[in-house]
Amino acid sequence: MTIVPRPRVPLHTPTPAFAGRRWASRAYPGELAQACWVREDLRADLYRVEGLGPDLTDTVILCASEMFSNACAHSRSGQIDGRVIRNLFMPDARTLYVGMVDDGVRTDTPTFPHIPHQRTVTEWEEAERGRGLLLIDHLATRWGSRAVVDFPFCAGLGTLVWAEFTLTTATAASTTTGVER
Repeated sequence: MTIVPRPRVPLHTPTPAFAGRRWASRAYPGELAQACWVREDLRADLYRVEGLGPDLTDTVILCASEMFSNACAHSRSGQIDGRVIRNLFMPDARTLYVGMVDDGVRTDTPTFPHIPHQRTVTEWEEAERGRGLLLIDHLATRWGSRAVVDFPFCAGLGTLVWAEFTLTTATAASTTTGVER
């Protein structure tokens, strides 16, 4: 008797996109080495969306990885016992929302998510950092940031950076008509 390996069967069968779809939030230690787990978990979660093309999947994963890296580098998430929380949901059948919540503003170097617009062309060419949000700005349909708690006395307790991606027409058409492609 020969032993033939069976092909791996995915644990979850992809299902159509629908409004209100939510995935469980995931918390990660605020270490840059965890970015590989953020990417792999997100890829596994996005696999569950039927018809989501590999290009859009890679784009979402790249942007989420940038958001995670920024949270580790620019907030208290990157300090000892820091963490970053990933949110993923679909507000409607054509939109995918990814958000990263950090542990708040660092006291040593307080920074807030923004694209450095005051750079000259030469400064952009020589800069080693500062392109992550610019990348998200170009790849996402919409993006932004806001305080997690919207009270003045709670300022600095955490920042949510989010991005929305529009599913392609072929994906949206197959989910609204029920036609499988």
